[in-house]
Amino acid sequence: MSKQFWGIIAAIVIVFAGIFIVNGNKSESGGGNTSTSAVTNHVMGKGTSGVTLREFGDYQCPACGAFEPTVQQVVAKYGDKIKFQFSNFPLTSIHQNAFSAARAAEAASKQDKFWEMHNALYETQSQWSAVSEPYSTFEQFAKQLGLNTATFKKDYGSSAVNDAINADIAAGTKLNITGTPGFVINGTKTEISNSVESFSKAIDAAIAKQATTNKPTPSTQN
Repeated sequence: MSKQFWGIIAAIVIVFAGIFIVNGNKSESGGGNTSTSAVTNHVMGKGTSGVTLREFGDYQCPACGAFEPTVQQVVAKYGDKIKFQFSNFPLTSIHQNAFSAARAAEAASKQDKFWEMHNALYETQSQWSAVSEPYSTFEQFAKQLGLNTATFKKDYGSSAVNDAINADIAAGTKLNITGTPGFVINGTKTEISNSVESFSKAIDAAIAKQATTNKPTPSTQN
């Protein structure tokens, strides 16, 4: 066979290899993934009022970090009256370590330490946000939380964790979340400012609506 023939074959192989690499990078970074994996289910509170406050957050987002203390106050205020759910929405186009941080939280979740890692990531946001390779910092957090670091590392790099984060992103996009933090109350995107009063106004309205909706209709007797 001629050198020209083998040159054509080599070119075809390179093209397909390039396509594979690009698609692989999209999957890992949270872009272009159409995974059908189930969304994550990180929930606090029993929701006795029938109200769920859901946050779509980015661990590297400064605004999310600023909201975090307020969100914690709101969760403490309402206790079991509401459910608070956190879902991943890393803005990878502007936050280079956001997806990696979400991986750390989800890997910790595999060992029942999601909220502990969640809190650690927000509390130390300034320490890892700008580093070129944040994994060593996340692994240190895992050690401090008493996690099995070998298992943590395996889960951190797993496709299962990757797909779960992408499923959260897809869910947020479907709910018209475009920035973080994004808040949803009982399935409806809700604009809330960074104050306990603003959260309370939105939550109390939702609780009142639920009470009205669930109120039994009086029976009429002849």
